Amino acid sequence: MSNSYFLTGIGTDVGKTVVSAILCELLQATYWKPIQSGDHQNSDSKKIQEWLNNTIEIIPEAHLFSEALSPHVASKIDGVSINPAMLNLPKTAGNLIVEGAGGWLVPINDAGITFADLAEQWNIPIILVSRHYLGSINHTLLSIESIRSRNVKIHGIIYVGEPLPDTCEIIEKISGVKTLFSVPLFDKVDTENIKSFVKELVSNGILKLLV
Repeated sequence: MSNSYFLTGIGTDVGKTVVSAILCELLQATYWKPIQSGDHQNSDSKKIQEWLNNTIEIIPEAHLFSEALSPHVASKIDGVSINPAMLNLPKTAGNLIVEGAGGWLVPINDAGITFADLAEQWNIPIILVSRHYLGSINHTLLSIESIRSRNVKIHGIIYVGEPLPDTCEIIEKISGVKTLFSVPLFDKVDTENIKSFVKELVSNGILKLLV
């Protein structure tokens, strides 16, 4: 049985791509970032490819825009209209990690379609990536409420940053959403650190929370 997850964040730059790399290594999953805005030379797909030494399949982006802006703006600049009906989940033999752009309600076109709509269309479980900072408890709980307003399942939360047990505990108490694991702030994001961390997760039995 294969497992597919859609990764969204409580905001931009919370660590979704690093978490995606960790999950791809942990699950030996295929990676897909359907929409990439800007930074073509160092796109999230290329980062995953570099960090994991080309050991997993990476599906090309459906849309690759020139400007690092919200997709609904970046697409207009490039003269492209994003049709959600054409954004179908890739068929893979095994596990699949899909990474969104920014947060849950980021718009992808002028019609007001968001990543939340895409996730609902794809009907795969959601993993929420949260990063520890002042105000992140509120942002995490708001994201959970919004996810729950859709016809999707939220599988769990992955935190990024120095461990803050009190934060994780109160979010789980209020929301009932389980913590899957926490990711430290690596001095350097590279193959060695990611693979070493994944080995630690496996030894701690984290894999059973995802399969």
